Amino acid sequence: MNVKKLVGLLVVALVVFFIVTNPGGASNAVSGIGGWLYGVGQSITSFFSNIAPG
Repeated sequence: MNVKKLVGLLVVALVVFFIVTNPGGASNAVSGIGGWLYGVGQSITSFFSNIAPG
């Protein structure tokens, strides 16, 4: 097993452990990431809307 696959499995195991031991915190983290991605999308859309003619 190479190091990249081992690190990937460890990350997945830690995420599952976090979800199982603290589901409220995990949902807040996902919600925060989703909100951040939504804001990024809004900013990109606004940028292209402002540079587009017409």
